[in-house]
Amino acid sequence: MKWSEEYNTRVSASMNLQRRLVSRQVIYPLTAVVVALLLWQGAAMIIGNKFILPGVTDVLAESVDLIWGPDGTLIPDIGVSLYHFAIGIGASLVVGIPVGILIGWYKSWDIALNPIIEILRPIPPLAWIPFAIIWFGLTHFAAGFIIFVGSVFPILVNTYTGFKNVPKVFVEAARVLGCTQNSRLIRKVALPSAFPSIIAGIRISMGVGWMCLVGAEIFGAGSGKLGLGKNLWTYYNLHNMPAVVVYMIVLGLIGLGMDMGLRWYVNREMLKWHEEEM
Repeated sequence: MKWSEEYNTRVSASMNLQRRLVSRQVIYPLTAVVVALLLWQGAAMIIGNKFILPGVTDVLAESVDLIWGPDGTLIPDIGVSLYHFAIGIGASLVVGIPVGILIGWYKSWDIALNPIIEILRPIPPLAWIPFAIIWFGLTHFAAGFIIFVGSVFPILVNTYTGFKNVPKVFVEAARVLGCTQNSRLIRKVALPSAFPSIIAGIRISMGVGWMCLVGAEIFGAGSGKLGLGKNLWTYYNLHNMPAVVVYMIVLGLIGLGMDMGLRWYVNREMLKWHEEEM
């Protein structure tokens, strides 16, 4: 009987814990979202002007038209913007990680390149739009270049920081065990140690790059008449503010989805040993 009572007590405690977890992870966020939507709709009804603040119902109706309406461009806009983003982030990874490793591991390269990096890094990415258009024209690569400028430095700096902070005891232990070549030390010791810092840089760069995407498309970098930033500004010029809000929400949801997807993949597949959540 004692064993049975203890077992039932443990099962009950486990069920209570699961219910609390569900409340914290599902019910609380959903409640907060519902309350925010109700407050938004109430404020819009009080103001009574869709140009100043469109309501939730206005935005929902406009989203249906933008997706399934005869003139809706939301789905093609998402595809074009994701293409611009992929160009910029891909170039940032190809440039930022190797350069960060180079200046983080070799002191001579750090001394040589540091002044150039520190001069270029504070320049706002949108300041490069005129040159992006001159160099690449009104093409996808012009928008991709602006995203690259905004996203390459967080990756580079975090990679550099990760390599600079590799514990010397790791390197010395590897050398004692016969790993003496720089290429092997980088691959076997420094890169795994710096990996959490590199991933943090990629997360930051994705957020910065996504913001740069909107600015680049608004100010003309891109191709044709498609793109989330491009048509967000187009609908503003048409005084269609419900459509503007739809595009803003889509931008936020895509950004959130990319960040969650990156965290899930890294935690599940690449940082299983890392106990702390990024």
